[in-house]
Amino acid sequence: MPEPTSSATGRWISVRVQPDRAPGARDACLAALFAVGAQGVHEDGVSLVTHFPPDTDLTVVHRAITEADELVVIETAPVPDVDWTEAWKTRITAHRLGSLTVTPPWLADGLDPATTIVIEPGMAFGTGEHPTTRGVVRLLPRYLRPGAVVADLGAGSAVLAIAAAKLGATRVYAVELDGDAIPDAEKNVQQNGVAEQVHVFEADAGAILPLVAPVDVVLANIISSVLIELMPLIGASLTPGGTAILSGILREERAAMLDVLAAYGWTVLEEDGEDIWWSVSIARA
Repeated sequence: MPEPTSSATGRWISVRVQPDRAPGARDACLAALFAVGAQGVHEDGVSLVTHFPPDTDLTVVHRAITEADELVVIETAPVPDVDWTEAWKTRITAHRLGSLTVTPPWLADGLDPATTIVIEPGMAFGTGEHPTTRGVVRLLPRYLRPGAVVADLGAGSAVLAIAAAKLGATRVYAVELDGDAIPDAEKNVQQNGVAEQVHVFEADAGAILPLVAPVDVVLANIISSVLIELMPLIGASLTPGGTAILSGILREERAAMLDVLAAYGWTVLEEDGEDIWWSVSIARA
């Protein structure tokens, strides 16, 4: 495909990326977009959409994305002149998910702080805009007892860790490998008033989970290939009767994931689906 160099119209540039379906391709493309200067990425079905200023060298953007995923499909187009510092906010809304509401700060006025999770959109994944986040928040209340200890693996913005604390968990370990996400997570924990319950760690989930075990609930919103690798460790880290809630799984991967869970001795408690995504709560058989 041709490599555009910049916007000939002087307008901001829309970049739409459709990653290959190979494991890890989506995350690699997302990381590449942020690496070349994207300030935010909107997930539109299977596509990733972002905007760059008019003077952006699109050759650099194109090269970074194709190096991350050789089979990626990239579309660029000029967009109308608008103030994107404000316009992007219209794409983020408040989401009522059972007893909890996930909202950006500018929509939080009048909401009960006890049942509201305020997330400032930033570099870290998890604003409530993605179906995988919403799936976990919908499933969580039925499997989290007051006083529970929770591990949130791949915590991103810490939205799920905060949800667990708001629902009554007394200790939550929010584990995130991406160092760029840690400041956002810590800020969100402080602003939501759950710093005493939620502890943010920059670490590999596989390394730290044995150190904080046993836990009553494991939350893992991670791509399916990583989830499969973690299943034995998650099982070993749960208390008797404990629950894991998994997300980040495509609907088309559901059958294969169910086979994996059965092979590892897990029982499916409840499923949640939205758009192309599937979430599931499980327990040891």
